[in-house]
Amino acid sequence: MSDKKTYSPIGVFDSGYGGLTILKEIVKELPEHDFLYLGDNARAPYGSKSFEEVYDLTLECVKQLFDQGCHLVVLACNTASAKALRNIQQKDLPNIDPTRRVLGVIRPTTELAGNYTKTKHIGVLGTAGTVLSQSYPIEVSKFHPEIKVYQEACPLWVPIVESGKQNADDTDAEVKKHIDVLMSRSPKIDTIILGCTHYPLLINKIKKFVPEYVTLITQGEIVAKGLKDYLQRHPEMEAKCSKNSSIEFLTTGDASFFDENGGKFFGKEIKSKHLQL
Repeated sequence: MSDKKTYSPIGVFDSGYGGLTILKEIVKELPEHDFLYLGDNARAPYGSKSFEEVYDLTLECVKQLFDQGCHLVVLACNTASAKALRNIQQKDLPNIDPTRRVLGVIRPTTELAGNYTKTKHIGVLGTAGTVLSQSYPIEVSKFHPEIKVYQEACPLWVPIVESGKQNADDTDAEVKKHIDVLMSRSPKIDTIILGCTHYPLLINKIKKFVPEYVTLITQGEIVAKGLKDYLQRHPEMEAKCSKNSSIEFLTTGDASFFDENGGKFFGKEIKSKHLQL
């Protein structure tokens, strides 16, 4: 790590492990940058919590990342992006520090959605909180008003992944159930957005029950390329981000448990520290 005075990592936040699938792709795009990941595992999952609660928890974690030196924070969590991002950007940042930035994962995903669908019918699989927020239909309509969006909430998928049961045989029925419901909403759906950063770990199960002609969109690569583009368009922010190729991990839960499970999401061994909130 560099001198604390100049250490300004890009903060990456998630309610648990899912954001590690985003961070993995961001590191590939921006290998020279410093990163600080914070997983709020002690209070996860966020998907079933109220808007108010998700906003309060997310803001507290964003402030923690700011305190650790981050000038730029990515909410690598669809629920936090759906329920907290707009308020933080509009209400809180002007008072905390108008030069800092918080970005989400929904906008870059919806911006590119039109590149994938030919039928203009898109499905979204997400947490109850993300689906209830209507963030995906709202954002898609801004960029692609001609596209119809159909959503399905999958409340058990995050707990399945967090407990390491994504490859278990008895997970099949749960995955198939929600895909069948989503596809029944429109036979024209040819693209499905995995609107939760945990869902890439279920990709093999999802592919098993999705028709072959359906394109699955995972967010990691899209968000990573979007962040790289953002920094190119905002050189003043790029200049503030320190570059020592370091990655640090914080969790509000048990650090050893986080390391054991988080490595599956990140694709390599990780070593975290506990953060008390």
